[in-house]
Amino acid sequence: MPRLDTADPGLAAPRVMVDVGITGHRSNHPVFAPHREAIAAVLQDLMRCLGKTAEREVLHFGGLEPPVVRLHSLLAYGADLMAVEAALAQDWPVVAPLPFGQALNLAINAQPASLPDMEALLTGQPATDPAAASRAAEIAAAAARVSLFELAEQDDHVEALLRAHLAAPEDAGAALAYTALASDRAAMAARVLIEHCDVLIGIWDGETRGAIGGTRHTIETALDQGVPVIWIDARNPQGWHVLRASEELAGLRRRSAPERDEAGVAELVRAALLPTGDGWRNVKGHERWHAGSNPFLQSYRRVEAVFGDPGKWPLRSLRQRYEHPDAIAAGSGGALLAAARALPGVDPALPERIAREVLRPFAWADGVSTWLSDAYRGGMVLSFFLSAFAIVGGIAYLPFTSIDNKWAFATFEFVLLAGIIAIFFAGKRLRWHERWFETRRVAEYFRHAHLLLLLGAARATGRWPRGSGDNWPEWFVRHVLRGIGLPQMRLTAPFLRQALLLMRDHHAVPQRDYHRVKAARLRRAQHNLDRLSEWLFVFAVLSVATYLLIELGAGLGWLAHDLPHKVAKAFTFVGVLLPTMGGAFAGVHYFGDFERFAAISDVTAEKLSDVAARIEILLAAPDSDLSYAGVSALAHAVDEIVVAEIENWQAVFGGKHITVPV
Repeated sequence: MPRLDTADPGLAAPRVMVDVGITGHRSNHPVFAPHREAIAAVLQDLMRCLGKTAEREVLHFGGLEPPVVRLHSLLAYGADLMAVEAALAQDWPVVAPLPFGQALNLAINAQPASLPDMEALLTGQPATDPAAASRAAEIAAAAARVSLFELAEQDDHVEALLRAHLAAPEDAGAALAYTALASDRAAMAARVLIEHCDVLIGIWDGETRGAIGGTRHTIETALDQGVPVIWIDARNPQGWHVLRASEELAGLRRRSAPERDEAGVAELVRAALLPTGDGWRNVKGHERWHAGSNPFLQSYRRVEAVFGDPGKWPLRSLRQRYEHPDAIAAGSGGALLAAARALPGVDPALPERIAREVLRPFAWADGVSTWLSDAYRGGMVLSFFLSAFAIVGGIAYLPFTSIDNKWAFATFEFVLLAGIIAIFFAGKRLRWHERWFETRRVAEYFRHAHLLLLLGAARATGRWPRGSGDNWPEWFVRHVLRGIGLPQMRLTAPFLRQALLLMRDHHAVPQRDYHRVKAARLRRAQHNLDRLSEWLFVFAVLSVATYLLIELGAGLGWLAHDLPHKVAKAFTFVGVLLPTMGGAFAGVHYFGDFERFAAISDVTAEKLSDVAARIEILLAAPDSDLSYAGVSALAHAVDEIVVAEIENWQAVFGGKHITVPV
């Protein structure tokens, strides 16, 4: 958990985690049952290997607390419960995303053969069938020892279909209707499990295709989401294979006898636990948070304000006060947290953890990133103007004084050029550009994280942005969010409805409106900069043309013969001044890329508008038609929009490192 000190609210190392998922055959599978003991032994060895490898990798990296290895299981009777027992024996925390509410989940997974037994299990009574009663007891015992995340919003519908099926087991239509919905629910719960895992353990015979939500489907979904799978062959469970792509499932049974690929496991654990590069070591404890903006680093925002909002006083104060991380929960984040606390059935600890572990580091990263943005962009814009003023100042003596006083103007030019060099070296040494990119990514990942956390959704491990450089922002945010993880909560239709309102009112609509206003302001800035540059060029042409006409008039005797000589210096000065300033504004225009940023904001606003419209459609539907899949899909859509925007604007500025304006 990031700890933010009041005096210097920097980022502290998160508690790193390896999240492991389990999927596998049920106990009555014809391959699983005869190999149960061998599978259990290999599974225990694999889990011990994961735990020891995690400890070793973190110790070798240094500076991090001991890692947590956590298991996610759907509590299905078979491989899932086997893994839960092994995890609890090693003191791993266990989280269970259930496809149904706890009572219905137990009644289904105990596999009762009759309607009376199902009804008994629903009410907490034992089934008359000893086998079903035994399965129910094991599932209940496991559920009592783990954290439950229950997808219960469609329990009434599922229960009705199950009753119809058990009341008429010979009715193929009733069986199909129940199986289709139950499989869909299992697939949704498996998707939640996958989103929260760094690696999935799959106990599978390599052949059985099964239903949607079954073992093979879950393994394939994990691989498609970029989550690696450690496959234990249920037919030959002497070791394990590491799978990284769904294409590897083709011809899987033709592989050689499995070995215990401990090197492959170590690679997976290292990728899950540790950042690449030295960025985290550089930022930890060294990045300074500022209370407000620096008035000497506001050149870029001044240009945007003057040309983007031309109706306002151009010299108005642009001073910004950054919201302190300790103040955001009661300040700008107060309405959001109030809405989160009002969600029916919400885990009461979740909004408080969002306030402490998401909003506070968001405020820190947002403030630091804004300051660095001013330093980098303001420094570059200032350099463009200093360069122009240096040229103009260097020849300004021509119309005003004699060459004997040129030294004063040359001194002025030298000072400005030295200022450009100082900005360049400061920007390079202090890494303004890179640090701005890194801290802005942290802030934007946190900005919308509450939407996913409140719904128990997450960006899958393989879906985080990747690059050739340092990934500490993604590593840091992912581990902070993983530390919060799935809440102990029962999701219902009223919860989902209120979550939709929160998504609309606290993100989709405000962010849409923000991007619309921003796009309009940037388009105005681009248009006005273009016009100014064009007029300066026109005036430069007119200036040169005027001088040539004076020369022509003097040559023809229409004007005094010495007039060209008298005005030559003034026209030389103006001839340098106008195109130089025009070039400076054109350089600012090129560097700022206002039109491309406006286009990015336009696209983002349109996407968020679509999400807002989809939210309205769901809000108009009855509670019975609300599903976790639909609501979480909208949260993921917002997540994708935010990440796409980050990638787009960083692509614009990615190659524009701070440099001298030549």
